[in-house]
Amino acid sequence: MRAAVFTEINQPLHVGQQSDPQVSAGEVLIQLKAAALNRRDYWITRGMYPGIQANVVQGSDGAGVVTAVGAEVSPDWIGKEVVINPGLNWGAEEQFQSPQFHILGMPQHGTFAELIAVPLESVYEKPTHLDWRQAAALPLAGVTAYRAVSRGQVIADSLVLINGIGGGVALMAMQFSLALGAQVLVTSSSQEKLDQACAEGAIAGFLYSDSDWGKQVLTGHGPVNVIIDGAGGSGYKTLLQIAAAGGRLVNYGSTAGTPENVDLFKLFWKQLRLIGSTMGSDQDFQEMLACVNQHQLVPRVDSVYALEDVNQAMKKLETGQQFGKVVLEIE
Repeated sequence: MRAAVFTEINQPLHVGQQSDPQVSAGEVLIQLKAAALNRRDYWITRGMYPGIQANVVQGSDGAGVVTAVGAEVSPDWIGKEVVINPGLNWGAEEQFQSPQFHILGMPQHGTFAELIAVPLESVYEKPTHLDWRQAAALPLAGVTAYRAVSRGQVIADSLVLINGIGGGVALMAMQFSLALGAQVLVTSSSQEKLDQACAEGAIAGFLYSDSDWGKQVLTGHGPVNVIIDGAGGSGYKTLLQIAAAGGRLVNYGSTAGTPENVDLFKLFWKQLRLIGSTMGSDQDFQEMLACVNQHQLVPRVDSVYALEDVNQAMKKLETGQQFGKVVLEIE
């Protein structure tokens, strides 16, 4: 099969022939139609991810057709169109993942390939209203966003701010919040991204490069009930400022680094809740798919590349200019 393989830190992925995966008991073999990139893939190529190993097929997100099954799996799965839950071995606790939890694409072979073998419990039928590109864009961003929105207790008429709109998780968090009836504010360093988000349902957007953007939020809309953030960094203090009393701040990442000089007075006086969230359980994934189907949600695809052009796709991801997911078309 053709596959894109991580070989060495700070080197392009190697695209070439690899041995076809063998299907073990309890697994299914999937002929992948499309895969999607995540920021995680870029961090791996830069050596900024734990447990990195050489000669691993990268990629966490994928969608395709089941072509074979292992022992103990019904042959009825053959021919089904499916998406893959990239999080494996979440464990029994819904509140947090087990020590055995890991994500496809490192250290286990991932989805930047023509074929992949995965446990049956990681496979779900593809939402019929999505094409292959959209389906591949859904899993990791979808489950991460869904869990963040759920843990933030977003409900109808909540005022929600999503920090750093444009990435896959942030855009899916906006879609889930809108589907629940919330009012959504967004931030970005790009006016174009703000305009796009407002065209897709956000009620207002703010340039976080403006020193007074927090004051703009409070003046125009008042304190915010739920903040969903994947950045952290120096801007975190503004998030504490704009949070409403009893508000929730949900963090699913720290791309801008660890916050400094956190104002603890605002934290305790406003009775705020700081909530960590990453990926999601099997139950989260099932509920996320149900929400996508119920509301006919469609993940935003920014651009599509051939598998052979995976390194060009990685450069697009590196720029941070995308609005939506960067996808590989495999077949």
